[in-house]
Amino acid sequence: MRLPISLKIFSITMALLVLMVVVTWLSVLNFRQLNNQVRALSDWYLPLQQQVASVEILIRQQIVHMERVMSGMEAARPDPDYLAKESNGFDMRGVNADQIVDSSLRMLGEAQAQKDLKLDRATLAVLGEQLPTIQTARQNFHRTFRLFQIEAEEGTPRSQDLVRETLLREKDAVDIEIGKTIDILNKLTQDTATEAKKEEERATTLNWIITALAAALGFLSALFFTRSLVSPIKRLLGGTRAVEGGDLQVEIQVHSRDEIATLATSFNHMVVGLREKERIRATFGQYVDPRIVKNLLENRIGADKGERQVMTVFFSDLEGFTRMCEGLTPDAAVRFLNRYFSMMSEVVRAQQGIVDKYIGDSVMAFWGPPFTDPADHARLGCIAALDQMARLEAFRAWLPEMFSVRDSVPVVNVRMGIASGEVTVGNIGSETSRGYTVIGDTVNLASRLEQANKFYGTRILASESTRTLAGDVLTFREIDSLRVAGKLETVRVYELLGMADELSDADQQRVQAYEAGLAHYRAQDWDAAEAAFSECLAIEPKDQPSQVMLARIAAFRLKPPGAGWDGVWVAVSK
Repeated sequence: MRLPISLKIFSITMALLVLMVVVTWLSVLNFRQLNNQVRALSDWYLPLQQQVASVEILIRQQIVHMERVMSGMEAARPDPDYLAKESNGFDMRGVNADQIVDSSLRMLGEAQAQKDLKLDRATLAVLGEQLPTIQTARQNFHRTFRLFQIEAEEGTPRSQDLVRETLLREKDAVDIEIGKTIDILNKLTQDTATEAKKEEERATTLNWIITALAAALGFLSALFFTRSLVSPIKRLLGGTRAVEGGDLQVEIQVHSRDEIATLATSFNHMVVGLREKERIRATFGQYVDPRIVKNLLENRIGADKGERQVMTVFFSDLEGFTRMCEGLTPDAAVRFLNRYFSMMSEVVRAQQGIVDKYIGDSVMAFWGPPFTDPADHARLGCIAALDQMARLEAFRAWLPEMFSVRDSVPVVNVRMGIASGEVTVGNIGSETSRGYTVIGDTVNLASRLEQANKFYGTRILASESTRTLAGDVLTFREIDSLRVAGKLETVRVYELLGMADELSDADQQRVQAYEAGLAHYRAQDWDAAEAAFSECLAIEPKDQPSQVMLARIAAFRLKPPGAGWDGVWVAVSK
């Protein structure tokens, strides 16, 4: 019995998935071991090494103080104050060294108590015995130095020389013990780092081996299916060519019951669908989005009816596109716009939006019933704007390929405006060409907000109603109270910053500082407002709305707005 093609594909897929799981599992094991080595280094070995180095430095400083005291005592007229100062410094360095050794011993105890971390406990035990040896040697050195001071004042030259010799031996003993400890720690850190590197190399090698196996399996599977399927599929080629030539009346006869028969049946259904789509295209050629066509065919949208709905409207515009086109050939400009519009429209449709029209380099889209849930249109419109901004990085990366250059690639930036509110929606146009679109003040406001980005230096501006309807999953910053060109009403303008759970602490502080500055600005408390906006710039030096507000404050200091000023900024141009 022949295995169905679907079962063969499923088997190969499962084999590849198993290989992926094995790769992941082995990678986790290897990188867990690597993480163990790194944690051991960062949490215990290196801090211990630093502490021992600090002890060595303190003891070296003690030796310097000792030598200064000995030199001062040999002077013709010893300075008591100088000798006391150096002697006190000798004592303090010794106390500090003992404290650090005690701290290192406590750290060793904590390391030994770690159960979830693989450590070189044998070496740590040796260190636990070696550190007290340093402390004992240092204390012997300390006592011998005190004995030397006493002998220098009260003893004979011979006793003084004997004590001096003992002091030098004690100093050498301290050096030896510190050297032993440093050698132990150096070997410990070097061995751990070497083992971590080996773990990394093992993980990388293993991943490459299994990846190569998966690639070989995929290649063999592709070769097998190509040979087993090409021959039957050729029987469909004649029908495909007929459809390609425009013959939509073709029909392939089905005589078997395997997957090829299913494919032939699907082909026949496809031809029927093409015939239906041809009829739809002739009837509804002016419509773009398939959802609009579907609603029209199901009589959900009246041909001559309009209605008022609360929707979210979106406008975007390429910054400086006219100037950019001056350096492009017609073919390059067309490729540029086609790629750009494809990217933008794909994001809009992925978020359930309708691309209304393309105006030059601008895009108009909207969200709302019956295509979007009434509770979601503002949120989806904002998410689409953020997704488009994210896709813009990939678009910029493609530009050198399009222009076949690496330098002098045009800088591409986009401005976006989003507004939510009541609009009139319906089929608008002539008898021969109509478009399902939205009109009204909300549409005009979205367009004006897109243009307002120019003088605020922002990328995405939204109306207050959009900010309210979008909910708390998104983060906005109130930018200003604005009276846009062509409207008498004042609107509060908000900058869309991103998803609430992705906003950094610095951005949150910037939002709070800016909105505090805006409140002081509206109260004409110029000093407090200037301080708040300056704080924003300290957090983000490129925060252009803060720069705009500081420029306004400077102007208002010279020419105050007056007692009746309501804090509204009037946009005198579009």
